[in-house]
Formats: sequence, C-alpha cells, structure tokens
Amino acid sequence: MWKLPWIDGIPNAVGVVAPNLSNLSMAAEEHLKSDAYTGVATTVEEYIRESILDPNLFIAPTCPTGACAPNVMPAALADTLTEDELNSIVTYLNGLPAGAYSTSETEVTAPQAPTTGADVVRDPADLPAPLEPREPTTVVINLEAVEVEGQLADGTTYTYWTFNGAVPGPFFRVRLGDTIEVHMKNNTSSTMNHSVDFHAVTGPGGGAVMTQTQPGKESVFTAKALNVGLFVYHCATPMVADHISNGMYGLILVEPEGGLPPVDREFYVMQGELYTSGAFGEQGHQMSDTTKLLNEDPEYFVFNGAVGALTTQKPLKANVGETIRIFFGVGGPNFTSSFHVIGEIFDRVFDQASLTGAPLTDVQTTLVPPGGATMVEFKLEVPGSFILVDHALSRLQRGLAGFLIVEGPAAPEIFLGTPSAGSGH
Repeated sequence: MWKLPWIDGIPNAVGVVAPNLSNLSMAAEEHLKSDAYTGVATTVEEYIRESILDPNLFIAPTCPTGACAPNVMPAALADTLTEDELNSIVTYLNGLPAGAYSTSETEVTAPQAPTTGADVVRDPADLPAPLEPREPTTVVINLEAVEVEGQLADGTTYTYWTFNGAVPGPFFRVRLGDTIEVHMKNNTSSTMNHSVDFHAVTGPGGGAVMTQTQPGKESVFTAKALNVGLFVYHCATPMVADHISNGMYGLILVEPEGGLPPVDREFYVMQGELYTSGAFGEQGHQMSDTTKLLNEDPEYFVFNGAVGALTTQKPLKANVGETIRIFFGVGGPNFTSSFHVIGEIFDRVFDQASLTGAPLTDVQTTLVPPGGATMVEFKLEVPGSFILVDHALSRLQRGLAGFLIVEGPAAPEIFLGTPSAGSGH
C-alpha cells in the first residue's frame, strides 16, 4: 500500500491510502498480449479504462480457497466518476513509472517491539581469488533478485531487495576480453520486477534493457568486457533509486590481461543509504520512505548493508606486515563517500577505479561518487583496530563505521604510547 502523492484533476486524492499500482502499465501491456486477456482494449490506456469501468472482468475465476464469490467488486466507478475524473485517473495510471512510489510513508503512532530478521551482510572477505593467467573465455554470471526481511540494526528489521540474498551483491571477477553471460532471475516470492545494469558493459542500459524481469522469470544477455576497471552494477528498474537504496548493488572487476599485482589479502566493501519510515535507531520493522528518498534525507548510512556489519559482525582482519587491497564502491544512491581509514595512509589509490594508469600514492582520503568505485592498497606496519569511515563524520552517528583488526607484534619504532581511556578507538 502507498499514499497517493497527487492526481491532476482529483485534488482530494492526495494522501489517500491505495493499492500499490507500480508496474501497472508494464503488467497491462503484457496482459494485452496474452491469451488470458478476453477484453476489447487494444492499448494500455483503453485497458486501464476498461478495468475501472468493469472491474469484474479482471477477477480470477478461482480464489485460493475455491471459487470466487460473485460480485466481489463494487459497482462500476462509471456511476460515481465524472468523465473528466475518469480521464484524469487513466492518464495518471498510464503515466506512472514502473516501480514508482512502491513503498509507503508510515506514520508511527507507538513504539514497536524489537524485531529480528535474516543476516544480509556480505562478509568483506567473501570474494573470489585473483584469476590465473588464461586466454579470454565465457564467464557465466548468475544473479537472483531476492527480497529479504533482514536485520538492519539491533531490534530493527527492514525489507531489503538484494542480489543473491546479501548486501552488496556477489563480487564478480573477469578479465579483459572475456564474454560475460548474465543470467538474471527474479525469485518467485518477489513483489517487484528487478533487473541489472553493469557499468562494465558497453550496450543499452548496461544490460538493463534486456533484464527487466518479473517474479519467477529469468532473463539472459551476453556482453564483452572491453575495459579494465572496477565497476558498479545495480538494479535499474524504476524507481531506480528505490531499488538501489534497498540493497541492489555490487561490484565487478575486469582484470587486465596480466592480472593485478599480488597482495596478501583482499576485501570487498560498499557504502549505501537507507531511507526508513522510522527515525534512526527506532526498533521494529521499518518500511522505506519515498518522500525521504526523493528529498535525499536518509536515516541510515551503512557499510555492507547494516549497522555494525563491519564492526561487531564481520570486521576486516589481517596481520602486521601484510599488504592489503580494498575494493570499495558506493551503491548510494545519492551520497558521495570520503573514504578514509583512521590511523592508516593509502600507499596506492587507483582513483575512480582506473586500473590502467599509475596510481596516486600516499593518500589520506579518497572521494568515491554514487555508482563509482576505487581500489586502495596499503601495508600494515602496526597492530590495532583501525576504523573505516566516510570522513563526512556525522554519518558515523547513523551507522557508518567498520573495523580493520590487525594482529601481530608491536612496532615501537613506528608507533609508541599509552592508549587513553574513552578514546573511541
């Protein structure tokens, strides 16, 4: 359900709670082409008008409990609507973008009880190993859109839209010249159409025009990896920002012909925002809030999908003397990250994830825009707990922090002192 934002010609519609009619035009177009349709409409506009004037034509012959009762729909709206009002509704519904206003603005009148949900956090160490030297080949990429009631914070759940059940989606690794064969499935339990746009793909929509996939269906396309780099992929079903905010983003690495220089450990981290109906920290199940999304007013900023994802749950872990590489991206959908590791300096930053030129060296903080990525490398000289942040540090108070825990012998010649109580580090 959702609250109507407006319908030109029907001012009293504002704020009225109504069924979620996103994807109506797409569904109407497909029904018109199917053998199941028995009406007389030939266009989407005519179809919508017909469904309003005679809704009983659109009642299924059977209901989950048996035969449907006759006359379950109210009298034809033609008896209560003027022709101008009817035209306004038809025009509005026919122009509604797929996925628009897909969620409600919830007015919470009382505190909710704490809730628990599934773990949707992608472990930062969950990524494939570097590729061995080989000739270009075909690489099959399997994605499934899965809508999950997941744990956002302690006592708080949220309905995530995910690729393969976690945020971010899987990390994919191919080499220059490979052909990627993308299989985009949409789980039968999904309530929305979903798709995928690979920023690494040269072609309309990055594949999105080929993969607008209904629940229970599968779409397939192929593309050649023409450019080396670290690229974002995300759902591109309208309202695109809604799908991205709900967790549908990930990274794909296109390695150069000779691969990347070896390092001791690699990690996979992405940043995103969530626009919940309740305020930050409010317990219970939270709905997404379209008004906050359109106003770019998030309640949460997170690494890898949830508050505490990379601190209390799945921190990055390494050892003194190791050189690590972090593949970092921003799903967004709206905010740029000033990525920084407190107490460390990036030895090499591959700015904007451009891997074919010389990296920047000795960098403290690097900017990563929504839909963008970077690759950073640095050697670990001393032990301790190092905090990953976006240096827009107010976002720390909205959930955006991670830990890099480094174990090993102290190096007093580099760093020496007595920790202060309550330092927060």
